[in-house]
Amino acid sequence: MATSVDMPDDVLALLRRGTVIPAHPLALDAERRFDERHQRALTRYYIDAGAGGIAVGVHTTQFEIRDPRIGLFGPVLELASRTVDETARPIVKVAGVCGSTAQALDEAAFAKSAGYHACLLSLAALAKADIPELIAHCREVASLMPVIGFYLQPAVGGRVLPYRFWREFAEIANVVAIKMAPFNRYQTLDVIRGVCDAGRQDDIALYTGNDDNIVVDLLTTYRVATDCGVRTARIVGGLLGHWAVWTKSAVEVHRQCRTISPQGDAVPGELLTRAAEVTDMNAAVFDVANGFAGCIAGVHEVLRRQGLMRTSHCLNPDEVLSPGQNDELDRVCRAYPHLCDNRFVAANIERWLAD
Repeated sequence: MATSVDMPDDVLALLRRGTVIPAHPLALDAERRFDERHQRALTRYYIDAGAGGIAVGVHTTQFEIRDPRIGLFGPVLELASRTVDETARPIVKVAGVCGSTAQALDEAAFAKSAGYHACLLSLAALAKADIPELIAHCREVASLMPVIGFYLQPAVGGRVLPYRFWREFAEIANVVAIKMAPFNRYQTLDVIRGVCDAGRQDDIALYTGNDDNIVVDLLTTYRVATDCGVRTARIVGGLLGHWAVWTKSAVEVHRQCRTISPQGDAVPGELLTRAAEVTDMNAAVFDVANGFAGCIAGVHEVLRRQGLMRTSHCLNPDEVLSPGQNDELDRVCRAYPHLCDNRFVAANIERWLAD
């Protein structure tokens, strides 16, 4: 079944096979101005670390880039796209798209013109829309460019999207993937059931955004009883803010998880231990203890320590590390050095920062 508009075959194959897609942060200097040099270095870091895609203009990039007074949506997307094009291998370029239908269409049109392959479609702005309205909105955007569905947890601005929505959403021909980030096992299953019941499990790639369950999501084989028999699905990759840091290690964890056969290979106990370690690291970065208040600043601080960002500043001066968050970052870095990639960064950062 054709599911793309102007998406290169090798990019679509990579997306369906499964890969690591970091949610790209925004590099700022001490005056909170856009730092193009470090922004470009971040993109190069993700590519050299082995990521198969980047997602730009998403929550981790900060929604304030869309503010006309800041005016960074276009420049940030264009710089990332040009930097990705420095490499010869296929890289999935994903643009965050949000807002009303008119805004989403404008953003998708710009992203397509800037060379992006698909848009990650947020429905947070349509909090009061019913399911037919949501589906109509998604169809309009999908008529313009391939869509990656997005189940965002309500704690950070998302809304509950029931099985019925995902069943109908999965029938939109130009849906190529879904990022599941409700941080809720029941709601994650709603998505997987909807895709399988629609018979789209082979061409809609399932990606985890469940930062509290990354490794287990990647290890699990889902067998869904449908009216047409049992269908099997796996979560093949992740589109994650957590994978914006320590990306080299994230690529290795993803590789290890993908070696587990869907036919029933036993999961090594070491990978289950790794799952708990990754969740503990995520709790520090995303500031779970304070209701995710310092999640973007936490990502920035890890990158600042490595030299990949000059500061941990956000566009909103009120978005800062929470009290005690620095200590938590220190703790997890000491506890899990095998999940950090400081040596890799140190060996390559001068090259990434070069013009």
